[in-house]
Amino acid sequence: MAELTLPSHPFGTDITTADIVAQMQTASGWEDRYRAVIQLGKKLPVMAEEDKDEQLKVSGCESQVWLRHQQVDDRFYFQADSDARIVRGLITLVLAAYHGKTSTEIREFDIDGYFDSLGLIAHLSPSRGNGLKAIVEQIKQLAN
Repeated sequence: MAELTLPSHPFGTDITTADIVAQMQTASGWEDRYRAVIQLGKKLPVMAEEDKDEQLKVSGCESQVWLRHQQVDDRFYFQADSDARIVRGLITLVLAAYHGKTSTEIREFDIDGYFDSLGLIAHLSPSRGNGLKAIVEQIKQLAN
């Protein structure tokens, strides 16, 4: 597995939760939001195949999802990837909320309120919704 060095933003540029909420609120319906999520997923760097270790798989996801992390001082940095386009986009929503944050910031962030403000979660299939929750829960466990 390659050396993990993740202090920069996982998209190569800062995409904040506020940016994502603003983008989703200007979308004209859930189909536009869905497309926006897929576009966000295209900005997520692809994880090298040798880094897609079985131990890094997130359980509870229907598609394959790998999550790596690094802790520098009390800040957590993440790299994640999936074999599904929409899931890659959903990962960007989660990483925008948690990447570079302290364990306290991760615990205190209102992820449900954030997802509600996106107006997208109600339109996800139950398996995708459960997978999204599994990614969030794994990040919260890593930050404890």
